[in-house]
Amino acid sequence: MAHPTPSTDTQQPPDVVESIVGYMPVVLPVAGAVLIFLLAFIAVFMA
Repeated sequence: MAHPTPSTDTQQPPDVVESIVGYMPVVLPVAGAVLIFLLAFIAVFMA
């Protein structure tokens, strides 16, 4: 029997979305905190 050699043409490039998903538990709360801080700063500055 012939032994098939693995082809390098079938490799997919890494998916950008899958590489970002791991950072979501950190990025979302930080972005939320920054947004709340900016909104509070604007409210105090306008008052």
